[in-house]
Amino acid sequence: MQINKDFTIQKVGASYVAVPVGETSKSFHGMVRLNETGAFLWKLMAEKDCTEEELVDALLAEYEVEREIAARDVHRIVEQLAENKIFI
Repeated sequence: MQINKDFTIQKVGASYVAVPVGETSKSFHGMVRLNETGAFLWKLMAEKDCTEEELVDALLAEYEVEREIAARDVHRIVEQLAENKIFI
């Protein structure tokens, strides 16, 4: 999974927002709000194509969290981004 390059992410206060730019802004009208963990995963997926397992491993390396919780959180964000057609 890799984030469409027509999105940019910015920190706003304590959270992050991703908004479409370029051609994608014509079809995606809105923004995606992310917490710190979501932004961490977003940035990884923006850099390269990642599997859910790679994202879970990255989350475990960055945060003190149990694998089961990390896997659940990764799956949840991947589902939400896929539903909104944010992957290329």
